[in-house]
Amino acid sequence: MTKKKTAQGPCELCAYYVYDDDMDSYVCTVDLDEDEMAGFLMNNRKECPFFRFGDEYAIVRKQN
Repeated sequence: MTKKKTAQGPCELCAYYVYDDDMDSYVCTVDLDEDEMAGFLMNNRKECPFFRFGDEYAIVRKQN
């Protein structure tokens, strides 16, 4: 399930925030089931609980 990310955290740095060519915009790619999505939408947190820092250098460090 994809949904557009709102300003709930530093989305530009998140590993789940990717560009979708079909939608021609950035989307959140966190795969939530129905219960998780309802909980996420009803939650009033200021930070996204699914945020994961998108470190593009992590693969390079593993190769060394």
